[in-house]
Amino acid sequence: MTRDWLTRVNALLHASLDPPRHELNDLDWKQGLSPDKAKLTAHLAALANHPGGGFLVFGISNQGEVTGISAEETTEVLGRLTNLGRQGLEPPVVLDHALENFRGGRILFVRVSESTVKPVHLRGKGVEHTFIRSGGSTRDASRQEVGNLMLNSRTPRWEELRATVLLNEVQLRAELDTEPIVRMLDRARPAEGDETLSWLAAERFIEREPSGGCYITNLGAIACSRRLGSTSSLGRRSLRAVQYTGKNKAETRLEREHDIGYAIGFAGMLDQVLAILPQSEVIEKALRIRRTLYPEIALRELLANALIHQDFGVIGAGPLVEIYADRVEISNPGGLLPSKQLDRLIGTQPESRNEMLAKSFRRFKICEERGSGLLKAGIEVEIYGLPPIRFDAGPSYFKVTLFAPRTFAQMTPAERLDACYQHAVLRHLSAEAMTNSTLRERMKMSEKQRSMVSVLIQEAIDLGLVKASDPNNKSRKFAEYKPWWA
Repeated sequence: MTRDWLTRVNALLHASLDPPRHELNDLDWKQGLSPDKAKLTAHLAALANHPGGGFLVFGISNQGEVTGISAEETTEVLGRLTNLGRQGLEPPVVLDHALENFRGGRILFVRVSESTVKPVHLRGKGVEHTFIRSGGSTRDASRQEVGNLMLNSRTPRWEELRATVLLNEVQLRAELDTEPIVRMLDRARPAEGDETLSWLAAERFIEREPSGGCYITNLGAIACSRRLGSTSSLGRRSLRAVQYTGKNKAETRLEREHDIGYAIGFAGMLDQVLAILPQSEVIEKALRIRRTLYPEIALRELLANALIHQDFGVIGAGPLVEIYADRVEISNPGGLLPSKQLDRLIGTQPESRNEMLAKSFRRFKICEERGSGLLKAGIEVEIYGLPPIRFDAGPSYFKVTLFAPRTFAQMTPAERLDACYQHAVLRHLSAEAMTNSTLRERMKMSEKQRSMVSVLIQEAIDLGLVKASDPNNKSRKFAEYKPWWA
């Protein structure tokens, strides 16, 4: 099996052995395995800290002559180095190897990959026990050098982590369905083989191994897996939709699970949810049309948000849609991000735990542009005459609730105030102001009910939810209002 890094290490070894003979920071050659465990561990750490990683070469004497390495020695070297890299260092280092003929002898190349998380140091000890390569040798890193390594460290995102064991191309095609992704991106289908693998790697769906084969990343699995249940770590991440007969969980009418990648299955997920929602008949252009009680645009945005912003670190939970007689609740694992407030979610700068997943969903046209999703959902809720969107958060969950249509008289006092505040927010984000007239229109109320709306607005002002756009305007009839933070 061809390894892409062999070209590089052969060039480095030639450069190191050709006169004047010298060792390099990227490469250290040896005749055999040193009995000094500490020295070997330091070499591995230094190469893992080195930009681009490095190589250990066995079967070359101290004088630079090729002596070769036996099968027994190869087994011993690989066994010891693997154990030291896994058990002696933190974080563990990744090794690869190859046996090659070089200048008439058989030698062993061991590749030490550069660690994304730095500094690599002795396990169980502090970062001061860090090593680097300098002048062709391994030495202790200074405090400043440790700091530089930390600055160049990057903790892999959840989406970049491996979701599978090493797979060949046939196994990969069995696991991932990428045809819908090609259509969503409106691009030409890549040719089979290396072109497809290169495209999948560019999309961060797979991680290719230089030695051959590839790993499916969490992003690839969660986006276009044919069956999420085939990946143990994502088996509980399927979207579940549950319909109850009444206003509580006492009796379940229907339950469905969508065990497929979110990106390739989003349209099907949404259709499943819409199919089991309560419906009403409306007349449009003399035609009788069945329409759900809840706006499809709002459901689409809220469902996409639940999938994108969930906390994949919460074990044993996944996104859930619960349909009651009077409401729909869409929840996901993971509480509200520390930088967010429940009353400032609509229209604020978006922030995601899973930025790569969010970016992919925008490219696939599954969700709206940055920050506009909840705004559009709120506008649709008002058009449908529904009570305001309710946001709830706990230590390990976030939930959004859409309520079935209710009149002003049927809403609770708290819901009326929330409706007033959300209406002011939506108007402000549309470069307009809330007035008594716009709030009456939102609440589906008549001119005769102006005084009731004026009382509601005053209550919202007293509670600090909204404020007058012009404090000097004493006319209530023509007064304009905006949210408290504007």
